Amino acid sequence: MSFDADLNACAALVERADPWRFRAAMAAPVAARRVLFPLYAFNVEVARAPWVTQEPMIAEMRLQWWRDVCEEIAEGKPVRRHEVATPLAAAVTAEDARLLDELVAARRWDVYKDAFEDEGHFTEYMDRTAGHLAWVAARRLGTAEERVVRDAAVAAGIAAWLRAIPELEASGRIPLLDGTRDGVARLAEGALDRLASARKDRAKVSSGAPAALLHVGAAEPVLRAAARDPVAVAEGRLPDPVEADRMKLAFRALTGRW
Repeated sequence: MSFDADLNACAALVERADPWRFRAAMAAPVAARRVLFPLYAFNVEVARAPWVTQEPMIAEMRLQWWRDVCEEIAEGKPVRRHEVATPLAAAVTAEDARLLDELVAARRWDVYKDAFEDEGHFTEYMDRTAGHLAWVAARRLGTAEERVVRDAAVAAGIAAWLRAIPELEASGRIPLLDGTRDGVARLAEGALDRLASARKDRAKVSSGAPAALLHVGAAEPVLRAAARDPVAVAEGRLPDPVEADRMKLAFRALTGRW
């Protein structure tokens, strides 16, 4: 099954900017990649929008451009020509586009340097970014229980967040509600609990949908390292999920045991 120029461009973008999800997508069936690569490329574009400029107004405009794309898809309007927006429109439904719009809106936090208001705000951010992305992918690929997908995806999102802490802090952001050793350990342990809960109900993600969660398995070593040695988070010593997961990913792809 060949890809057109847009899908190839999406895959190349994900390979450069999100190697964790790129390898997971490459381990998925080829047909699933037609959904995963546009979604993951969309996520890359949205995630980097606040970081390509120091001007909040310009960053807001970049995010609004993607919100407009989501609105066009959601309302069944002609979607602007773009190497990511065009295949995205072919991969998702109107309801999916509304969830993706919420994902873009959540990324407004990245534009500014305010701390999260409370634990609920942080959890909502993770659910609307990592959670929405995985849920849209899972429901486009097969059948799944939403809670299971979201728990697994948020756990992986927190793992990625912990690896990004040094960069976030260097840019002036306040990424953690509690940056103490105990606070970091609790965050990692809570994510491990979410992952364990999701895996307990792994059978409720079936018929193709597990391809949307192949990246999740690589999160566990990161979370365990953070829980065991919280100082490694600030010092940027957490394991690289791409390097550490090379052999295990093939097993997960064959068995669906994310």
